[in-house]
Amino acid sequence: MRPDARPASGAYTVVGTRPVAGLSVVVLGGTGFLGRHIGEAFAALGARVHPVSRTGGYAGVPDRPAVRLDLLAAAPEEIARLLETTRADVVVNAAGRAWEADGEELAAGNAELVERLVRVLAGLPGPPVRLVQLGTVHEYGAGSPDTATREDHAPAPVTAYGRTKLRGTRAVLRAASEWGVDGVVLRLANVIGAGVPRGSLFGRVAALLGEAARADARGERPAELRVPPLRAARDLVDAVDAVAAVLAAATAPGAAVTGRVINVGRGEAVPVRGLIHRMVALSGLEVPVAEDAAGPGSPGGPGGAGALRGAPARTDVAWQRLDITLAGRLLGWRPTRHLDDSLRALLAPVLPPGCLPLGATADAPDMEEEAL
Repeated sequence: MRPDARPASGAYTVVGTRPVAGLSVVVLGGTGFLGRHIGEAFAALGARVHPVSRTGGYAGVPDRPAVRLDLLAAAPEEIARLLETTRADVVVNAAGRAWEADGEELAAGNAELVERLVRVLAGLPGPPVRLVQLGTVHEYGAGSPDTATREDHAPAPVTAYGRTKLRGTRAVLRAASEWGVDGVVLRLANVIGAGVPRGSLFGRVAALLGEAARADARGERPAELRVPPLRAARDLVDAVDAVAAVLAAATAPGAAVTGRVINVGRGEAVPVRGLIHRMVALSGLEVPVAEDAAGPGSPGGPGGAGALRGAPARTDVAWQRLDITLAGRLLGWRPTRHLDDSLRALLAPVLPPGCLPLGATADAPDMEEEAL
């Protein structure tokens, strides 16, 4: 992540009741998109962060490379030993699979891993370790344009991603109810911000705009940006706001959050077409956007509206809007980041040095006005 794209430590607001400083926090998936943001935030507030990754490597936390551990291959005793040696107070599960994964890989990363983890947590001696499981809006399936989706909405996921994430959620809730595991699930809207994976629609568009900016700098005409039909409306949450919700869930009283599912989003449905055109406007480039004809698998995917041309087709719902009342009541949380700030953070790392995203322009309406 480029320094100009990283939020300052003061950007993360903690509204829980337990101090973050001094906590031992294990972040599973610590080198991934959200895992890195989460680890950086906890470290900035004085926690002892232990990133864990299947491949190891840098996790954004100074002097703290990720522990290399394949949670699906490791024996339960090995996972337990990791949590005991780190004296974990909190485990954040930001691991999982979304893009470029088949059904078996999705089931393993999103469900079986969680099922193994909660069994280990249930068997640990001493005070319960708080588990913050990152779920997804895609567990719900179709939303209704006339109402926001609450946590008591019966899940009906339509993608393998949503179905396997729902299995993970149910494993946490069952472990909390039957085994006393101190677990809470945050059902995140589509997360945007610096470092969004290129496999998602927004990450791929950002990468292509970066390529277009470099072509423009060479005096070449940028290529047309071809995308799937942009008919969906999605609830979104900035990575900084998502991390703030994780911090709050990690430090909230157990009586308030244990065994609960809590929605985390903007509480708005934002037209994806407007988001993509706004990204182009903020890039400062004159790049035409062309939508392909409707076909099987559009729109879709956890990124919000399908994959770009040439990527595997996905099937998903057209409307998502979360009711975030419970997050305000239990966590004292609300989204604070402006959509334009989210898009600028998404673009800044991929644009060439010295080519930063533009501010609001007269010919590009503010995305806040586009939310439904």
